[in-house]
Amino acid sequence: MSADYPTLFSPLDLRHKVLKNRVVFGPHTVNMSQEGLPGERHFGYYRERARGGAGMIVVEPSPPHRTGVLTRGNFLAEDDAVIPHFRRITEECKSHGTVMIHQIYHVGGHGDQDNSWEPYWSPSGFPSMHDPWGSHAMSEAEIEEMIEAFVQAARRDKEAGFDGVEVYAAYNCLTDQFWSPLTNRREDKWGGSLENRMRFSVAVLEGIRRMAGEDFIIGMTVSGAEPTPAGLSLADKQEILSILDEKGLTDYVSCGVGSYLHDFSKIVPSFHFDMRLGESDAEAYKSVLRNARVTAEGRIKTPENAEDVLSQGHADMVSIVRGQIAEPHWVAKAQSGNRADIRPCISCNQLCIGRRFRDYYASCLVNPSVSREHEWGGDIPAPAKAPKEVLVVGGGPAGMEAARVAAERGHRVRLVEKQAELGGQFRLAAGQPERGEIGQLLTWYQHQLEKHQVRIELRQEIDADTIRESGADAVILASGSRPNRDGFQRSLMHLDRLPGADQDNVCTIHDVLDGSVIPGTNVLLLDDIDGWWPASGTALHLAQQRHMVTVVTASEKAAGKLDVSLTGDTTRARFMQMGVEVLLATSLEKWEGNTATLVNLYTGDREERDFDSLVLACTNARDTTLADALTDAPMPVHVLGDAMAPRTAHMAIYEARKLALEI
Repeated sequence: MSADYPTLFSPLDLRHKVLKNRVVFGPHTVNMSQEGLPGERHFGYYRERARGGAGMIVVEPSPPHRTGVLTRGNFLAEDDAVIPHFRRITEECKSHGTVMIHQIYHVGGHGDQDNSWEPYWSPSGFPSMHDPWGSHAMSEAEIEEMIEAFVQAARRDKEAGFDGVEVYAAYNCLTDQFWSPLTNRREDKWGGSLENRMRFSVAVLEGIRRMAGEDFIIGMTVSGAEPTPAGLSLADKQEILSILDEKGLTDYVSCGVGSYLHDFSKIVPSFHFDMRLGESDAEAYKSVLRNARVTAEGRIKTPENAEDVLSQGHADMVSIVRGQIAEPHWVAKAQSGNRADIRPCISCNQLCIGRRFRDYYASCLVNPSVSREHEWGGDIPAPAKAPKEVLVVGGGPAGMEAARVAAERGHRVRLVEKQAELGGQFRLAAGQPERGEIGQLLTWYQHQLEKHQVRIELRQEIDADTIRESGADAVILASGSRPNRDGFQRSLMHLDRLPGADQDNVCTIHDVLDGSVIPGTNVLLLDDIDGWWPASGTALHLAQQRHMVTVVTASEKAAGKLDVSLTGDTTRARFMQMGVEVLLATSLEKWEGNTATLVNLYTGDREERDFDSLVLACTNARDTTLADALTDAPMPVHVLGDAMAPRTAHMAIYEARKLALEI
């Protein structure tokens, strides 16, 4: 038990098992399977969180039935071939004292025919909220088939060595589609009264218990009130869970947030949402449950958050998912008193759920070891065989990560940065509205660099001759990129430069965010990066500073690039709330004085409008001066991050980690 977090690190009885702490690595789709089987990538991923001290791990869900396949990376449904592969994972993780659970899910009418090649089975055949298609109203025989499919999925999990299963009944999936009068309009014994609407879930849970016996945990994922008129209220959900609790059918419930019914972005809540988002629902359920334990989730990120939720009695456990993705050793570091060493999740969603939505395996912006644990030996780098003198030029994300990992491996590292602070352009992003969690990551980097004795030299320009004479055994150029002031637009590729881009009333988003330029009252922001954060975040920053903001973009959707990270809809909501105008499918043909000539890309129609200032949000340009001057350097010179090609922070951090592991 930790003196700092006594409740968090106290043991907890859960049916036949005792959790060594209250921290759960909850279920989430990482999409890593190989032909439907958990392979080396899955094994390394879960092993590292078990090594890191998680009290309980709930492994990525499996569909119990062929109609429930939702992603390309889903595990095989209705197939015992998964058993030995899962057993390898459970045996390894349990050797670290972790209780192992597996989630079983079926989203009912909200399926994905492109992955399942099956109709969506649902209680009453309502349209999907996932796509424009309809679902198939299950016959009574098909309902019985589905119940048995859940039981058989649990049987496979028991044979694979799992300590229990978690049945998915959240966000308006199949189980709570039966519960809800919105989606269950049946007139037979499976619909109508509450008892009838609960019949499916009761049959599933009773069937699993009969099959598995008493020494098997049965949990359930639930969510709060349905966010739509006539949906289930929180009181309705309390009644349902109370009935299941009185029957002794659930050992715990885990309280998610959001819904397929118009509230999807809350399911994996970004930094746009408050901390401890799911705490109130967990507290409401805990108040009516007499037997089942309750897990709170949703932006409970820090040990302090978790301890407070638990010590107040609002929940029995906390699910820390993205926090333990970013920092696999979250538990061990908090418990040992090394709180400052916990790498913070910034709730960006860009590579966890963002990669999942693009059908890749999940990773993490701040921690590129995620999904590569099997390749890199986990998250903690191995010591270097021969310590070297390493010179890192540039203190942005690439430079900081390269310096940190190289120093952690035992190299002697010197980091030179021309600005007064570390962070590069990532520090500018931290100044955009609601993106302050990036600042927490920068603070973590500063602490890690100091801890590993990196020699940091700020406000220092370094030239090629100085580098040649530095005595370094290896040089890492992570000097980043520079803002593009040409106003080049992909939609007008015949123009190398926007006419008028050199006027005094034109600046870049970097000028705005670093405070070197204060635009006029009425601002036109040219977005040539599809609404990505540099553009959309700066538009919100300007609006927050009381500027009138118009965004012009060739894209067909405002903040479109942000949709995969579940921040597009919340950004568009903020645009509307703050009065940001967005001109879609439009390019800026020229800027003359204060007049913008705008051209509609569909019709070719032109319009002239006046603004006080033009702010450019275009792809940065690489500065090759230093790299070109070092082609004959006496030591290896490595170029990475934006210095190689202007891209994203996650590519810079990944390339830096990979290189530092190889030096």
